[in-house]
Amino acid sequence: MTINTDGACFGDLWRDAVATRSNATFLVFETSSGSSHSWTYAEFDDVVARAAAKLTSLGVEQGDSVNLALTNSPAFVALWLASVRLGAWIVPSDPQSRTQELVEHQSRTNSKVGICSVHRADEFRAAALSIPVIAIDEDDCELSVFGMEKFTNWPKLNILDRAAVMFTSGTTGRPKGVDISQANYAFAGQVMATASGLTPDDRQLVVLPLFHANAQYYSFASAIAVGASVALMSTFSATRFLQQAKTYSATHASLFAAPIRMILARGNTPVPGLALKHCWYAMNIAEHQYAELSELLSCQPRQLYGMTETIPAVLTDESAAPRPDCMGYVSPSCILDVQDAEGRTVAVGEIGEIVVGGTPGITLFTGYLDDPETTAKSYRNGWFLTGDRATRDENGRHYFDGRRADVLKVAGENVSTVEVEQVLSAHPDILEAAVIGQPDDIRDEVPVGFVVARDPQNAPTVAELHVWCDERLAKSKRPRDITFVDELPRTSVGKIRKFILKESQPS
Repeated sequence: MTINTDGACFGDLWRDAVATRSNATFLVFETSSGSSHSWTYAEFDDVVARAAAKLTSLGVEQGDSVNLALTNSPAFVALWLASVRLGAWIVPSDPQSRTQELVEHQSRTNSKVGICSVHRADEFRAAALSIPVIAIDEDDCELSVFGMEKFTNWPKLNILDRAAVMFTSGTTGRPKGVDISQANYAFAGQVMATASGLTPDDRQLVVLPLFHANAQYYSFASAIAVGASVALMSTFSATRFLQQAKTYSATHASLFAAPIRMILARGNTPVPGLALKHCWYAMNIAEHQYAELSELLSCQPRQLYGMTETIPAVLTDESAAPRPDCMGYVSPSCILDVQDAEGRTVAVGEIGEIVVGGTPGITLFTGYLDDPETTAKSYRNGWFLTGDRATRDENGRHYFDGRRADVLKVAGENVSTVEVEQVLSAHPDILEAAVIGQPDDIRDEVPVGFVVARDPQNAPTVAELHVWCDERLAKSKRPRDITFVDELPRTSVGKIRKFILKESQPS
């Protein structure tokens, strides 16, 4: 397919897919009970129009934001597409977010409406302040909550219209709001469809959470870009993944290292008749794990590398001979380099920082929400600085070599150690805290905390601190272990020497 690097509207991509693939299946959804329901493009477009009518009845207009705190569901997809077609934008939140995080997301984006699960409605309403709230049963495939009226007066869209703000952890501790445009979603879909060889006859299997960029960019946007279909699972199940792939005739999938290890840990055996021919995965897995996974999937998975800010995965391995030890080559229509601290391209085999070129708002994210200073600092000479290190060989393959010190990758989610430190330090009986990452067999790495009590004679218990974190942090951000220390090791200028804390941990 032709990739439009000048920009296209994602809402228009959906409109065009409905026009050309109206009778083709768009979505198959498996509920938490195992039942399933399917919609053609035309049928789901009716659901989108009903969702749009509901949103506008609550005052949502072009340029307004809608906070979605939903698990994988047809409601999430319909509200996302309805918002985009209305020229509004979504703020996807982890449905397990605590009140403090929801308040942060809604207040910073001035959300006009909030949508949550009926199972967490009370907690969500406590965070939603005065905005209208729609509580939805995520297994409901009739979606009567939207009513039967259909919105028809769709506005003209602009490629630079905001389509979403996704919050991702950064080194400052406060989550950064990544501003994503209509053109960004369209570009992501076109690039990822091309890189994976997706056709209208293919079907994406989506088990990763929809509030995350992976499922939105790599699976749904790519399917819409070519008119393919999506099999959406309500949640990830390591024991059922292979059978679900067969049951729903999936040809394409996307995973990351943590769920892969869960699948392998369950002792799965190959499922005859599996139609998978492609599977993306993010982050390295061991060679023996790769071999076992390839046998289970009946295809060779391909590694990729990307960030919410880079929009598509800017590195993708080739289909002919993928390797488990590298992130692959520069993706179609993407611009990438590996540079030293002065912005010079490093030689083959040398370590440098991955930097990405492109046009903000078109092929790169628009910027960080209401934070022009951080946006400016994230670029050098027109290159977006990922903070991740890599080497590359003479053939153009790229090999990961570590990431920025203050952001962990916990089961595929970016987690700021600074954010966790701020929560621990906010406890009235804690003087200061430091958080580092430690390896984890399932989640790749997890945060662990070190704290200094204000009064060692009246220190809180570790259990009390875990409860404190549970009430304020999403699951991926909660420290696995918390250790009391008399003082934190520091340099002569007062910087915490985290490597000493790492050395104190059992290997």
